[in-house]
Amino acid sequence: MIYGVDTFTISDVMAILDNPKKAKLNKEAKDKILKSQKNVQKIVESDRTVYGINTGFGPLCDVKISEEETAKLQHNLIISHAVGVGKPISKNLSRVMMISKIHALSKGFSGVSLKVIERLIEMLQKDIIPVVPEQGSVGASGDLAPLAHLVLPLLGLGKVWENNEPVETSKILEKHGLKPLVLGPKEGLGLINGTQFILAHAILGIDKFEYLLDLADLTAAMSLEAYRGSASPFKKELHEIRPFAGSKKVAARMLKFLKGSENLHAHEFCDRVQDPYSMRCVPQVHGASRNAFEHLKNLAETELNSVTDNPVVLSAEESISGGNFHGQLLALPLDYATLAAAEIGNISDRRSYLLLEGQFGLPKLLVESSGLNSGFMIPQYTSAALVTENKTLCFPASSDSIPTSLGQEDHVSMGSISGRKFNQVLENLENILAIELMFGAQGLEFRRPAKCSKFVENTYDLIRSKVAKLEDDRLIGDDILAIADLINSRKFITN
Repeated sequence: MIYGVDTFTISDVMAILDNPKKAKLNKEAKDKILKSQKNVQKIVESDRTVYGINTGFGPLCDVKISEEETAKLQHNLIISHAVGVGKPISKNLSRVMMISKIHALSKGFSGVSLKVIERLIEMLQKDIIPVVPEQGSVGASGDLAPLAHLVLPLLGLGKVWENNEPVETSKILEKHGLKPLVLGPKEGLGLINGTQFILAHAILGIDKFEYLLDLADLTAAMSLEAYRGSASPFKKELHEIRPFAGSKKVAARMLKFLKGSENLHAHEFCDRVQDPYSMRCVPQVHGASRNAFEHLKNLAETELNSVTDNPVVLSAEESISGGNFHGQLLALPLDYATLAAAEIGNISDRRSYLLLEGQFGLPKLLVESSGLNSGFMIPQYTSAALVTENKTLCFPASSDSIPTSLGQEDHVSMGSISGRKFNQVLENLENILAIELMFGAQGLEFRRPAKCSKFVENTYDLIRSKVAKLEDDRLIGDDILAIADLINSRKFITN
């Protein structure tokens, strides 16, 4: 993969995350970078006033800066904007920020020098990963504060990770024989303008959400087997006459997961007319969330291959001070996807509850000796708590705007908060699905000796490799954690 030349996908970023040496610069990319750098230098040497190259920033855009002061201007920009607070984001989020930033700068419209971009690539490959606080961006001129923290190590400042601990950058640079860089004209601005903090949250969230959507279909199939529900609502004919892509895909997957089930066949001619919505409407609800997922993925991949700093240098004669850094284009779909992820958890909790009611051959609370034993009563409380927490996280951050920069930035996206909330909801969803899987496996114990479908039986076997059938009360909190660990490590076969 070639930075600045190839069109990257989410999968490409995940591959680079696993092996940073998979992406590099070629001659075409280097030529574009060098040309852009020369264009900036020509602007500096001219008498023209161009924002961020020979002026101050934000409300100080009318203050002219001399050619001799441009290096100090860029240095001051980085250190003054590194004001993030809160816990550090994960190393992987910082890595994705670096990957997407390198790709954007390498397109040759930012004026950032080849040596700076090569240093970022070297840091990524040597696992010199900056410590970036999670709070401080309003998603307006992009993600100014987090990006400032991301690039502080270029100047020998800030902190980087070593053995999962924050360490002073200067110590690590010395260890690798690297010296701090001195930034040239516009380089500081090119480095901290952009949406890479928002985008990194979108990329890692998309990667996780895709797996959880697939797992949610499989989890629903297991619950349906335990409940002995009907597979007829998943028939192709029904979904062809309301042909939303998401619901068609989920319906087909449900039929695949239930194919060959002795357990459901035994129930085929019973007198039950229809199942509750959380069983019957899986294609419509899961499908709607899949539609939202696809929407976010398409827009995130557009953003991944975009130039989002400011000003954009088109030539030595033309630079445009525009708004490509504004985060609204990702903030809105991130809020939509947050709601979509929360709804997967919402319907999962309802299926879990159905399995506890003691209907259609299942014992109350999924244990035969309830009363003396609480059985699976309380895990559903945990599920309900997580579902409600997710609901509170669904308030769209993008609906708010607080003016900054003395009114120069009078509408901001708050997209960084949208991205953080999206990933919080996904973390909660992992545990909600873990609880449903635990209930589903227990429910199948009361359907024996009938066998379920191959997919469901394999899922049951994986759960039972970590979690035994519940006979009497024990520390089932540990069971939830064990299943959540299987989810987090993607052990479930979902396709």
